[in-house]
Amino acid sequence: RSSVRSSHHHAAAAREQVPIRKILIANRGEIACRVIRTARKLGIQTVAVYSDVDRKALHVAMADEAYHIGGAAPQDSYLKGAVILEVARRSGAQAVHPGYGFLSENTEFAEACHDSGVVFIGPPAQAIRDMGIKSTSKYIMEAAGVPVVGGYHGEDQSDETLRQEADKIGFPVMIKAVRGGGGKGMRIAFTPAEFQEQLESARREAVKSFNDDVMLVEKFVQRPRHVEVQVFGDQYGNYVYLYERDCSVQRRHQKIVEEAPAPGVGDVVRAELGSAAVQAAKAVNYVGAGTVEFIMDADHKFYFMEMNTRLQVEHPVSEMITGTDLVEWQIRVAAGERLPLLQEDLRLHGHSFEARVYAEEPGNSFMPGAGPITRLSAPENDAHTRIETGVREGDEVSVHYDPMIAKVVVWGPDRNTALNRLASALTRYNIVGLHTNVEFMLSLLAHPEFGKGNVHTDFIQEHHAALFPVVEVTSPQACQAALAFLLHQQLETPAGPISPAFSKTSGCLRVNQIKKTSFFLKCGDKTVTVYVEEPPVGNTLSMKIKGADAEHKVSGQLENVEGGGSVQKLVSEIDGVLTRTRIIKHDRDVYMFTKNGVQKFTLPEPKFVSKVGGSAGAGGSGRGGAVAPMPGVVEKVLVEAGQKVQPGDPLVVVIAMKMEFIVKATAAGEVQAILYKKGDTVAKDAALVKIKLDVEEEEE
Repeated sequence: RSSVRSSHHHAAAAREQVPIRKILIANRGEIACRVIRTARKLGIQTVAVYSDVDRKALHVAMADEAYHIGGAAPQDSYLKGAVILEVARRSGAQAVHPGYGFLSENTEFAEACHDSGVVFIGPPAQAIRDMGIKSTSKYIMEAAGVPVVGGYHGEDQSDETLRQEADKIGFPVMIKAVRGGGGKGMRIAFTPAEFQEQLESARREAVKSFNDDVMLVEKFVQRPRHVEVQVFGDQYGNYVYLYERDCSVQRRHQKIVEEAPAPGVGDVVRAELGSAAVQAAKAVNYVGAGTVEFIMDADHKFYFMEMNTRLQVEHPVSEMITGTDLVEWQIRVAAGERLPLLQEDLRLHGHSFEARVYAEEPGNSFMPGAGPITRLSAPENDAHTRIETGVREGDEVSVHYDPMIAKVVVWGPDRNTALNRLASALTRYNIVGLHTNVEFMLSLLAHPEFGKGNVHTDFIQEHHAALFPVVEVTSPQACQAALAFLLHQQLETPAGPISPAFSKTSGCLRVNQIKKTSFFLKCGDKTVTVYVEEPPVGNTLSMKIKGADAEHKVSGQLENVEGGGSVQKLVSEIDGVLTRTRIIKHDRDVYMFTKNGVQKFTLPEPKFVSKVGGSAGAGGSGRGGAVAPMPGVVEKVLVEAGQKVQPGDPLVVVIAMKMEFIVKATAAGEVQAILYKKGDTVAKDAALVKIKLDVEEEEE
């Protein structure tokens, strides 16, 4: 389907074709790896660039050659356009692929590529300029007859004017950076009282992410759907749309699960969406891959929101339903070729989902995380499943970049099949070492309203209680955990069986005499005690859970998982019920992966060991101070020693993964000490400010 069919295209004046034999990827992580894979398929050599902390990254290992470009912070490396272009010159690359984020929508970089004789694999600089500045794009869309959401996009950026315009529009309002994207530089002010604080926060984040603090103010449409259309244009005036994607389910204004096509959208509305998106692309003489985003209401009326002049994170779902390779299309079109297919050649097949796996804590307001990936096992790629990633086991998620670890992409002949395949794939995406959103994603996919396709941008907030259920440890789970620890103790004992009660045979329990054992297991904030009795003959154990009367008959063994790395399968029989559970044993922890997510059971160290090796912690609950909510970098200190503070007063601004978080006082008091300065890297729960409380809390 991806072969060039130029005979079907409209007649046009000849365009100069530029042979591309080597591409520099001006990015990192999964998108760099994604571009490299397609370039390899086309026989094109690849050049990677890397920062100090990415020397051993996967994209560097995959590329034919790689060049160091600077420090860990993006502004010291991946945002240094001049340095990257010099690498293109030195390496002999004819083209630069910007990926998404970083320089992908930077007009100056696109122009610099053109001026240097390097092909920019993206749209013309003028199209980036027109559509990248949200206020300009709104005017263009209005002129093209595309409906838009009303708001203020003016040049007067004074606080007073923006506030007056917000009053005219009516609260709640959305405050957006005009050069923004990906949820960066975006805040909602629900009331006039919080407008100023949200405006200042959006500006700071916009400067950090885009080096521009110009804002627009729009009416915030509550409970809308976020529906976007993949468009493509070439240098010959040909345009197509590759159908729509629904990206409504979001947190922090960022997408976490996407699907194509949008559920519930019929053929008529689908054609209207596609036509409007193509009109938007034509209005700016667009070339290459782009996405036109719309807000859609309950009646399927849609309004232009913005156009992203780059490849989107979620482009794989469009590929899956059309049988295309959009990165290949990008390269061919940038080289001066015609679109491989026209609209009449495209067909929509089946349904596709993408789930983004993030290093974050959903139960802690989705705070981003960072740290080493100690263990990692993922499903194999096949005709229905794609794992797009830029990390391997042993790599580290850095505080300096986006915390996305992978994208799990699936296809099915219908939505229900695709949904089942996504849940299955996520249960087999097993990671140890940092918190992820996999368990939350499984909870989301299992929600009845999501299953019906009743999605909107407030979905998580509306269904919060159901999506964050109180997790209880069942007796069978506790028995499985105890069995896993017993089997590993047997296998890990170098001198043979751990007691006469065991014999070592293929990872199975063999019991020769009576032995009683107690396991004190921690799972989250719960402690479970499992009493184990090994009978004199046979391999069936008796287990009882403290506080419960029932006695359980338990037996089982460990099996290796082909291609699963450190993942094993615990085959257990409990009271006649046979189950197979994927587990990872790491140090004193057993991770059990089920259709409901992951449960971590810890065998605590003896008390004397924890007393010797333990730490007092860096901030605890924050009593008498304020702590970092996640690993990050101090962006701004807003108080000074001796200053009086009240509950809710902002103290410190911390940046992590380009997102800004304001740490606020939880009680009234006086600042005694500032423990970190601007630019310092801080760990999660590190004490940032020491405060003497006006009313000291009693010690427990």
